[in-house]
Amino acid sequence: MNFSEVFKHSNQLCRISPNGKYLATCVQYRLVIRDFDTLQILQLYTCLDQIQFVEWSSDSSFILCAMFKRGLVQVWSMEQPDWHCKIDEGSAGLVAARWSPDGRHILNTTEFHLRITVWSLCTKSVSYIKYPKACHQGIDFTKDGRYLALAERRDCKDYISIFVCSDWQLLRHFETETQDLTGIEWSPNGCVLAVWDTCLEYKVLFYSLDGRLLSIFSAYEWCLGVKSIMWSPSSQFLAVGSYDEKVRMLNHITWKQITELDHPSTISNPKIVFYREVERRPVISNDDLSAHHSLTTGSSLFSTQSKYEVSSLPAQVPVIKPDPDRPNPKIGISAMAFSSNSRYLVTKNDNMPNNVWIWDVQKLKLFVVLEHVAAVRCFQWDPCHPRLALCTGNNKVYMWSPSGCACVQVPIAGHFQVLSLSWHTSGQSLILLSKDQLCVCYLENKDS
Repeated sequence: MNFSEVFKHSNQLCRISPNGKYLATCVQYRLVIRDFDTLQILQLYTCLDQIQFVEWSSDSSFILCAMFKRGLVQVWSMEQPDWHCKIDEGSAGLVAARWSPDGRHILNTTEFHLRITVWSLCTKSVSYIKYPKACHQGIDFTKDGRYLALAERRDCKDYISIFVCSDWQLLRHFETETQDLTGIEWSPNGCVLAVWDTCLEYKVLFYSLDGRLLSIFSAYEWCLGVKSIMWSPSSQFLAVGSYDEKVRMLNHITWKQITELDHPSTISNPKIVFYREVERRPVISNDDLSAHHSLTTGSSLFSTQSKYEVSSLPAQVPVIKPDPDRPNPKIGISAMAFSSNSRYLVTKNDNMPNNVWIWDVQKLKLFVVLEHVAAVRCFQWDPCHPRLALCTGNNKVYMWSPSGCACVQVPIAGHFQVLSLSWHTSGQSLILLSKDQLCVCYLENKDS
């Protein structure tokens, strides 16, 4: 691995353009556009207030910056640097902004979710969508960009409206069999819409494009229910993570459960590989200390070295007992992700925060467990290969592939704590983000 120099950013606002050519970073009210290959500054834009959200258009021609406190969105062009657009929602306020799939319309959600305003950059026309529901994931586009599904709340009932994105005309409008809809998500092939209910009731519903209810899945009653869902890239599987620390895999033909993936506190199956991070602090003599008395704590002299070791089985997984008196208990499956080839599924159980679990989807069995010294903060699959990158809030980046795993220290002076990361579209490099700095990690070009 090789690492670039360090650059500043604020609020974790760093985005790679979809075509992989540009890197956008925000520093307070400034937007910096760099060439990703050379990291040289191409454009420097100044916004009217501190930037709180940034997003590229699908064709990488435009980038929007949202300033929610001011109710403003500013749009900048890569092809015409002198062109810019300002959208002011005025007294209606602004709580969310996003691009439409065509990259020529912007959807702004006003305060209190009173409406969604659709602004056209081409015709300067404006359309309004009423009654959007304030929920975890209440809006989703099909992958091909043809349709928009929107969760709505009217007269204390949940509804879904499906719009045609070419002209924003309503295609279907129907009531859902939910108590308090929490989220919606299209399958990657755009044929099925998954809808899940409040965590107080375990219920996942499947609707067709024309609004027909295809199936309802409920694993149990009278307990906290669905916490996360994830479609496989092939649309063949839907993984449903719940508060009972299990993932249930549903098939795309009958929408029934085909297996249940448990997260036990003891790993005893000899076919499972259990990697444990082991830290080693360098032994420093008095002579070394006197010779390096001017070094800071962040110096490599005092840095802790880490490596993965294969643990003998049975192995115990550290478990944190959640506080029953606090809302949103730290228990259950909060994060999941399929590899790009749908072969592997990685999961995180909140009351086992230091571990990630990697499942072989082909065999529907647990394949690998990775245990770390600190809680896992972020993980993401390589978009091109079955390779997983993750971080735990220290100065290391962790990698896993079917051929093995590694811990790599980020060779940057001072305290560079990796809080989040994201892959380049080529799968050959990673963006590593600390609190107010970032660097690029370049990987060797291997299939694994």
